[in-house]
Amino acid sequence: MRRRYVRLLASLFLASCVPSAPPSPAAPAPAPKERAAAIAELARPGFILDGAFSQGGVVLGTAPGGTARLTLDEEPVPFGDDGRFLLGFDRDQSATAVLVATLVDGRSVRRDLAIAPRAWDIEHVDAALRQGRSSEEFLRIREREVARINAARAARSQTEGWRQDFIWPVTGRISGRFGAQRIYRGEPGSYHSGIDIAPGAGASVVAPADGVVVLAGPPMFSLEGNLVIVDHGMGLNSAFLHLATVAVRAGQAVRQGQLIGTVGATGRATGPHLHWSLKWNEARLDPLLLAGPMMGA
Repeated sequence: MRRRYVRLLASLFLASCVPSAPPSPAAPAPAPKERAAAIAELARPGFILDGAFSQGGVVLGTAPGGTARLTLDEEPVPFGDDGRFLLGFDRDQSATAVLVATLVDGRSVRRDLAIAPRAWDIEHVDAALRQGRSSEEFLRIREREVARINAARAARSQTEGWRQDFIWPVTGRISGRFGAQRIYRGEPGSYHSGIDIAPGAGASVVAPADGVVVLAGPPMFSLEGNLVIVDHGMGLNSAFLHLATVAVRAGQAVRQGQLIGTVGATGRATGPHLHWSLKWNEARLDPLLLAGPMMGA
């Protein structure tokens, strides 16, 4: 479909530059509706962008008419037949990013993006960072677990959940915020990669948007416990950690608001809570910026 659409756009560009000629019987003219859509596509001269231009933020956009290829900092960005696309900015994203659309006639449209820094919750601790020693058996297990998680997050499903207004998978007290970090005598520890919500054990966890389940236990993971990952399309996915129960299976399509499990304390958790994390490709995102304010957040 994308190739046929690009060929149509290219033909319309060329038609504006050369005298018209009688159509060949072997190449019938586009249907009126398809031609009207293509003309409307060509009439869109620049980017349309809306969202959080900040570290951990998400932006929805529409590419210029006639876009054949889209990149962010030279990395490819997928987009729909209507030109719609998604961008995400990592917690440690630099102050600028460059968005470029290459058009079917070879021209390019560039947009320089200013990415606002965030003031993260940083705690300085007057103690050395304890590395902790893990057994060889645990490291072997963990290596297999990480490989399974990475494979799931690399999956790309034909789903349109990324277009929706996200909802909270559960509501309750925010017990841990995205991006928070401890500094041990100048040496940074790992930052918090998601948001923790503590509504009480057994609370229902629902899909924040449409998607396809790309990972669902068992088996349980050593750190994440019962883990579910949902692909929302276009490289955006959600992970739900420490679940007490899992109500979905891998490969299952889910709708926004559909039950996927219940809050628990499985894996490495000090008490019942949901850890919800979001990634767009390799960028870690702040769920609060996508789902919007929640009482107590």
